[in-house]
Amino acid sequence: MKKIYLFIAVAFVSGFAGAFVFNLIHPLEVIMQTAASANSEGKNISSVNYKNIASNDEMIKTSQIATPTVVFIKTLSNQQNYVDPFFDFWNNFDFFGRRGPVSSSGSGVIVSADGFIVTNVHVIKNADQIDVITNGNKHTYSAKVIGTDPSTDLALLKIDGKNLPHISFGNSDNLKIGEWVMAVGNPFNLTSTVTAGIVSAKGRNINIVNNQFPIESFIQTDAAINPGNSGGALVNMNGELVGINTAIASNTGSYSGYGFAIPSNIVSKIIKDLIEYNEVQRGFTGMDVIDIDSKIADKLNINDNNGVYISYVLPKGPGETGGFKAGDVILKVNGKEIDSKAIFDEQISYYRPGDKLKIVLLRNGKDEEHSITLINKEGNTAITRKESLSSVSLGADFEVISKMEMERFNTKSGIRVFNIRNGRVHNMGIPEGFIITSLNKKEYANPKELVDDLEKVRGQILIEGMNSNGSRSFYSFYSY
Repeated sequence: MKKIYLFIAVAFVSGFAGAFVFNLIHPLEVIMQTAASANSEGKNISSVNYKNIASNDEMIKTSQIATPTVVFIKTLSNQQNYVDPFFDFWNNFDFFGRRGPVSSSGSGVIVSADGFIVTNVHVIKNADQIDVITNGNKHTYSAKVIGTDPSTDLALLKIDGKNLPHISFGNSDNLKIGEWVMAVGNPFNLTSTVTAGIVSAKGRNINIVNNQFPIESFIQTDAAINPGNSGGALVNMNGELVGINTAIASNTGSYSGYGFAIPSNIVSKIIKDLIEYNEVQRGFTGMDVIDIDSKIADKLNINDNNGVYISYVLPKGPGETGGFKAGDVILKVNGKEIDSKAIFDEQISYYRPGDKLKIVLLRNGKDEEHSITLINKEGNTAITRKESLSSVSLGADFEVISKMEMERFNTKSGIRVFNIRNGRVHNMGIPEGFIITSLNKKEYANPKELVDDLEKVRGQILIEGMNSNGSRSFYSFYSY
């Protein structure tokens, strides 16, 4: 009996050792077989060899190209908020219940040799001081905000530098699902961190951009992205920028599977507009579109959810002028197939007011081609330059809302408050993007009149207006 047990034990150990040696010398290969009916061409899926994925040398080369172009951004803001002394005693607390300088950090990408840097708006929001630390020589620069675009959460900074390492742009439209990418950034203050993953999806809308006209068509990746990666680079295996890392999908605030990046083609357009005009030249169709669900598909008697459904057409707008009607389904924009609202918004974002687009739509079961000329927020085709007024004492910038916004919100006037810093507006509790329609029942046609009154008003104050989504709100307080 002992011999039998010994024989079994020897056989087991021998088999285990043989399998271990086999795995050491045999290439890792996964074979997947499927029935012919599972493939539209009637072909079996053959072997998938993991030797064909991005090689170690490719990873190293890509990292060496991209890492020097990604910077560490540190911001400082002198916010004054109530703090709980039991929980925040050591967090710059003073005994008057106020918080001293508050710092935060993120990432940015150098896009030109002379120091233009792209990052996220939320990385530098409310900052009184922005410092940029380069990866190579660890030199610290003071950065200036050239412009921001809250609708895409992109911001453009400038530092005084020469011959800086900068990244090349790739074409984000060419990215394929399953393609390998790398994320470069500074998570948890760990500078120059590189992670790798694949493109999990494209054209994702996750409803995180708080803006009246948001553009969300994110690249989804499973490369590990954490707080601090915001504003960093997503690069392909050629070391080209294909996205700016912006958000994560997480219940904990840390990486749990997926990150989201703004496509590089959108980034490129935004940068060019901010440099040339100090304002993003956004083109509008004068139409609202929504994704097609099963209910809409049944109503239109169509078998798929391709395209987007036109739910509203602005009277006398470019859509109506171009012959579009509510109930039409948009299938293509300048030859690009549209399968979601996110993709539609992305394609429109590449163009400026005055640009003429060819759009293929489905109406009554038949395809039709129509043309549309995009307009700006004022309802015309002109290229505009941003005109705003900045107040040091109020700690904010002010601008008149567009004609399109006035019509949409059914108001005759409105002054938007943005780029809120430390100052009187912040202490009033007025949020970023709030539209002031009146101060103590007085309406304003231009920012200067409002700023002059806000700077000197004392006593009981009533500010009425609306949030960026159009909901009405007011702020009432006493000022000494």
